[in-house]
Amino acid sequence: MATETQPETTRRVLLLTTPHSYRTAAFVEAANHLGIEAISAVDMPSELADYWNFRLGVDFTAVEQASQQLVETLAERPVQAILSLDDSSAFLAARTSQLLGLPHNAAAAADAARNKFRMRQLLSAGGVLSPRFQRFFSSQSPELEPEALAAIVPVVESEIGYPCVVKPEDLNGSRGVIRANDRGELLSAAWRLVQLIGPGRHFLVEEYMPGVEVALEGILDGGVLQVLALFDKPDPLEGPFFEETIYVTPSRLPDAVQADIATTTAQAARALGLEMGPIHAELRINDRGAWIVEIAGRSIGGLCSRTLRFGTDASLEELILRQATGLSLAGLTREGQAGGVMMIPIPEAGILRAVHGVDKAKAVTGIEDVQITAQMNYPLVPLPEGDAYLGFIFAAGDSPEEVEASLRSAHAELRFEILPEIRLSVIGIR
Repeated sequence: MATETQPETTRRVLLLTTPHSYRTAAFVEAANHLGIEAISAVDMPSELADYWNFRLGVDFTAVEQASQQLVETLAERPVQAILSLDDSSAFLAARTSQLLGLPHNAAAAADAARNKFRMRQLLSAGGVLSPRFQRFFSSQSPELEPEALAAIVPVVESEIGYPCVVKPEDLNGSRGVIRANDRGELLSAAWRLVQLIGPGRHFLVEEYMPGVEVALEGILDGGVLQVLALFDKPDPLEGPFFEETIYVTPSRLPDAVQADIATTTAQAARALGLEMGPIHAELRINDRGAWIVEIAGRSIGGLCSRTLRFGTDASLEELILRQATGLSLAGLTREGQAGGVMMIPIPEAGILRAVHGVDKAKAVTGIEDVQITAQMNYPLVPLPEGDAYLGFIFAAGDSPEEVEASLRSAHAELRFEILPEIRLSVIGIR
């Protein structure tokens, strides 16, 4: 890992984030703990950033303009690293780092880690186990969409087969990801996805990969992967939507399978050209091996990083900041206690009116915290259109089995009052 080379008082990082990112507070807290100054650039117009008291507003989609803006802003306040906290800013982080001569992943690698089509191309070219895929294009005209979607059926049936998975090219997480088991479901899933992404956009249809799913959290240094944690996902993710719920670590898979997962993840990172910083990989494991579902050049999403502590009590964000600014990572291995998190799913669309049972859930043995992050009296949008959760439940214990049981027991104590969509229209809210 990198060695300490600069006085601690000069250490400064730029965090590229979004207005509602779960990750920002954790990185700012970690930076404060390490004595690192954290500057946040938020994906919004500068006028809005001023209104909401954000330090710096930048349009992440206008990469060349935004990178020049950041270079000018940082001229008087140089940073040691630029960190992308979400997929949307990965390319901008790489491009700005290149202009400033800072260590960074290649811009093409950063872009491939956020674009599912380029990711699939590079994984295939690199010989990494990943699903077969085909790329399609939504019609510019809604009137022509049924005819255009019908044309994908023979291609899918000849090149991929059923079951298959329809997914957007560049949305985060499981948003827009839908399983189809036959021609009718394929057309329905594709139509639903096109309504989400809009006209004139690319999307993928991939081979459905059976098997258990895991998530690997790691950090790259000079292209060498250090596995920080391997999470089991004990709930079956078989569709039609792929809403993630429980993550538990350490994994209960055999050591040989875990080694295969690490090897496949390292191969995937090399295929994309990723060489430094955090990675989060999703894999499916079956009798044919470990298959890459996706690999991202960032840390785990949501508030899930709270399940991980290193050394005496360092957070995942502290490890990432240490590596980025040249501080030592020596001795910062993950603590031995089992841990887990449950991302509380949204059961139905509607308005969240109340949450009951939080105190009872917190009182369950092994539960460390219950955080309800959804706002009261605001709309809830479940998958595949939605991209959020009701909240998070955190647990720790002597074994993964204990942690999983605690999470399920705590979730059973919660009750959510949701005013359904049909009632909203009746009473005139919609």
